[in-house]
Amino acid sequence: MDRSLSVAADLSERVRLGVRISYALPALALAVVGIPVYVYMPKFYTDVMGLSAATAGSVLLAVRLFDALSDPLCGWISDRTRTSLGRRRPYILFGAFPLAASLWGLFHPPSWSGDPLRWWFSITVFSVFLFWTIVEVPYEALGPEITLDYDERTRLLGLRDGFVLLGILIAAAFPALLGALLPLPETAAGERTTFRLMGALYAPFLVAACFVCAARVRERHPLGSWPSVPLSFRENLQASLRNRPFVILLFAYTVSAFGSNLPATLILYYVQYVLASPKADVYLMIYFVTGIVFLPAWIRVATTFGKKEAWMAAMAINTGAFAGVFFLGRGDDGLYAALVFLSGIGFGGTVALPSAMQADVIDYHQWLTGERLEGFYIGIWSVAKKLAAALGVGAALMLLGHAGYEPNVVQSEPVLFRLRVLYALVPSLCNALAMAVAWAYPLDRKKHAALRRALSERSSGPWRP
Repeated sequence: MDRSLSVAADLSERVRLGVRISYALPALALAVVGIPVYVYMPKFYTDVMGLSAATAGSVLLAVRLFDALSDPLCGWISDRTRTSLGRRRPYILFGAFPLAASLWGLFHPPSWSGDPLRWWFSITVFSVFLFWTIVEVPYEALGPEITLDYDERTRLLGLRDGFVLLGILIAAAFPALLGALLPLPETAAGERTTFRLMGALYAPFLVAACFVCAARVRERHPLGSWPSVPLSFRENLQASLRNRPFVILLFAYTVSAFGSNLPATLILYYVQYVLASPKADVYLMIYFVTGIVFLPAWIRVATTFGKKEAWMAAMAINTGAFAGVFFLGRGDDGLYAALVFLSGIGFGGTVALPSAMQADVIDYHQWLTGERLEGFYIGIWSVAKKLAAALGVGAALMLLGHAGYEPNVVQSEPVLFRLRVLYALVPSLCNALAMAVAWAYPLDRKKHAALRRALSERSSGPWRP
């Protein structure tokens, strides 16, 4: 068969539902694990284990910044890996075991204090994020390879990110479900038992999900003509900076992600100290259930009007509702629940649509260089995601600590004001800036189709700009 016809056939390939579900399972598992790591773990170590908020924030910031540096390198190595299992599946399968062991250690801290506790926290957090990179970067790089169709990518990656939301919902519901099935005292001992059960359940589930994905999802061979001498890491990094759609998307996403990590870190603090409410788990469930319910609608909007337009609309709804949270105070549970619901309508779109847009900019890199480097681009994307998380978590906790936060006491007015600003106003401003930047993103359905045609017709090697 003529090469261009073969590639064109690949471009229009539809993905079976069973393959889509198998691919999405590790996303479900990582999300189930991610909520306790990102949301519950900082407060558990500060309020239950006795680690200072400033120490927890500085350790998380340092570990995440170091961890982020490895992501593009991990993706680049994955792009050049050649095994009988392919480029991505060895990392997904064999990286799951040390990741699960590291998670177990993080969720099972010994009864230490002072320097020993700080070292345990530092080492286990470092191990978790190191092996998280080894699994997640090749896993996410597999997605853009499964289909190259503009709208099919939205469906595939939308389902994956829908499983992310489902995993978040499961993790958010776990403490309430555990309390109903196994009543535990609201003491430090009860909190420790909850975390130990999380580790005991989530770690094997993660391994099983990665195994199913590696067994059911087949990798396609790298598409396109590769240079006789592949570009170096540095040359590909320089080429990525010439990839205007990617630079715009990356900047907008990073700003938005930084803003979203602030409330993810501070929601437990906000609900307890600003609202004086014990219903944090209920509010998390409202937010994530709403996101899941409206995600298919956002996929439909994206396939009808375009990915950029849908993403900007989702950010606008999310931001408009969430900004009002700044003005709430003690006893405003009903208003907060309503604003959480409205914000959740846009949440599903803000999670799923950037991933589908990201897959398209990888095609543009192939047009620039002749190389398909899904892993390299996912690595850079992961750097941005982790950098935003590191800065969000670290800044939130350190600024809260510097304002005079003390656990489990009535907070002073300066602490409450700073908490409301960090939780509501800063994320809203970040989303507004992200929308302004995203407006310039140029790849729509028509331009992407022209890009695909150019790639399918190119048969004499990579084009050099």
